Amino acid sequence: MSTALSNSAVSLVVVRVGKRGITDALIRELDNILKARGVVKVKLLRSFRESYDVDREVRARLAEELAERLRAEVIDVRGYTIVLKRGRGITG
Repeated sequence: MSTALSNSAVSLVVVRVGKRGITDALIRELDNILKARGVVKVKLLRSFRESYDVDREVRARLAEELAERLRAEVIDVRGYTIVLKRGRGITG
């Protein structure tokens, strides 16, 4: 991840994914944030990880699937946090 993007990732909009998982409403919310801000941080909560038996391989696959559905790019996957970017990304 680039230094500018990495430093800015601290202040990104955070969307938490819980036991309901990846719903159409969640995809719409992520899409709206990406349209407005260009970048979003997605945190996979423990309730989601336990409900869907999420491991490292599943996290990577989930990140790619989210990026594909949202026409975005995976910037980083650290632990249970995924950073997605669309368009110009962070400015300023």
